[in-house]
Amino acid sequence: MSGIAGWIDWQEDLTCQGSTLTRMADTLRHRGANAQEHWLSPRAALAYRGLHANDSHTGEQSMAYQTDGRTYAIVYNGTLYNLHELQRDLADLGHTFRTSSDTEVLLHAYAEWEAECVQHLNGVFAFGLWDEQKQRLLLARDHLGVKPLYYARRGSALLFASELKALLAHPLVKTEVDAAGLAEVLTFARTPGSGVYRDVHELRPGHLATWDEQGLNLKRYWSLRSAPHTDDLPTTTERIRVLLEDALKRQLIADVPVATLLSGGLDSSLLTALACKQYASTGKTLHTYSLEFADSARDFQRDALHIERDEPWVEVVSAYLGTCHHTITVDASALVESLLAQLYAHDLPMVGQMNTSLYLLFKAMKQQAGVALSGEVADEIFGGYPWFHVEALLNAPTFPWMPAFLGPREDALSWVSAEIMQKVQPVEHIGQCYRQTLAEVPRLEGEDALAARRREMFYLNLTHWLTFLLERKDRMGMANGLEVRVPFGDYRLVEYVWNVPWEMKMADAIEKGIVRRGFTHVLPRDVLYRKKSAYPSVQNPQYDAMLRAWALRILNNPDAAIQPLLNSQIVRSQVEGGGSGRAGMAQVSLFERLILINEWLEKYHVTLSL
Repeated sequence: MSGIAGWIDWQEDLTCQGSTLTRMADTLRHRGANAQEHWLSPRAALAYRGLHANDSHTGEQSMAYQTDGRTYAIVYNGTLYNLHELQRDLADLGHTFRTSSDTEVLLHAYAEWEAECVQHLNGVFAFGLWDEQKQRLLLARDHLGVKPLYYARRGSALLFASELKALLAHPLVKTEVDAAGLAEVLTFARTPGSGVYRDVHELRPGHLATWDEQGLNLKRYWSLRSAPHTDDLPTTTERIRVLLEDALKRQLIADVPVATLLSGGLDSSLLTALACKQYASTGKTLHTYSLEFADSARDFQRDALHIERDEPWVEVVSAYLGTCHHTITVDASALVESLLAQLYAHDLPMVGQMNTSLYLLFKAMKQQAGVALSGEVADEIFGGYPWFHVEALLNAPTFPWMPAFLGPREDALSWVSAEIMQKVQPVEHIGQCYRQTLAEVPRLEGEDALAARRREMFYLNLTHWLTFLLERKDRMGMANGLEVRVPFGDYRLVEYVWNVPWEMKMADAIEKGIVRRGFTHVLPRDVLYRKKSAYPSVQNPQYDAMLRAWALRILNNPDAAIQPLLNSQIVRSQVEGGGSGRAGMAQVSLFERLILINEWLEKYHVTLSL
């Protein structure tokens, strides 16, 4: 677990730029408080901040590697789940190792295979590797984008880092946002590869980039491929079981305590059951954690996304499996007090209490755990969301989760001024992102229209919705020094399930039926067949009341940075009205949006170039 930063420059002598590199790396202290290293050469400056999870022997000896007159230096954030196999393969090719770190193994992998080394990796990673002899930088990011990596070109320089804040600490990178960037902030529709700030980019999942004096070259090293599925249902079920159990076993390995997130739903309960099975042979007790809102039993109201409260189901699963369970209860005051934490973790305004509650959960978990296992990716690859099943949502010509963020389409951005709407065109931006993504979908020849549409929906989820979820887990986790792992995100499992037909995924006529069928032996039947309920949302009216007062203070301040963006009449009527600030079933309230965007504009000194 690390934060990485780097600077490659063809004109500046970077051996004299240690102080600037230190400023970049220091912004990532939360990602790594107990190790820090720099590596400087005339053309390359690299830095990392480290937290120990598996890489307990990292240090200067594994940050650089010299062999046959060549020097390689790396900054690396991640975990290689096939570390031992990779180490064995390299040893067979004549490599010897001085440490047990995956950082050193990755350096040797590059020395052996150069950029093709990424084809040998099973894990989550983001790294920058400098080849001194070739004067070339290699950037790479894992298959699904669990680990973040941003970069920016400025003249003769290329800068990269784990988070935006490290790039913004460099004097060449300004907090300037153009119309496209503001559209992404207003809509939550991120163009793959966009870093929101002007000319700042995110290396896309499954991609690598090389930078030398000839320029920047981007390459996709991994992608999903569509093909007919030839395994029968029993074989497919068994293959999924084997792949998931193997992924879980690999991801339990850590030098710090591992816990699981437990909601009482299928995915988290299944991972917890498999983890308990692994722990049984060692005599250890698994710790599990769930989120609960104060007074939720009083305040809970069922809706289409939230079928029921999680906590009663959490108690059933924990008792059945014998875990040491911790229910983390957060109240309205704590949510309000910590609302801005997500802004400074993302360096962008995000989604309000959905992130704040997760931040507080992870803050509590960090007191006893260093790694958490989470159920993300299961719904994205097996089709667990309503939009895979409800015809109107499946066929909607846009991202089906938008109403949950923005509210009904006709109300979505009525709070934004007409001038800004004209300049930024956020609705058009959503449409453009949607169409660009559909153009990338790997098609299967001969597939019928319904199956082709579901394939599109799976791709939309993997490239947009999952990206949001993984970024959220990374930032909220690492803001507390906690690493979150996602066993369902093992790329081998994702590749295999991609081509499993819908009818098999819906075995026994229930969503994710093939998963339920494959693990009937590990969970109680009522848990195994529980209907999906979304991540919990605070429903305490006290929370809305406190946010309303905060939003009113912003509205009543004529100098507030957000004022030029607002349709003042509509905003004031909504804030002063008696509602919750949420349009329809939107999970993000207008109050949260006003507060977060205003704070972002002010504290980050954002310049809008529209």
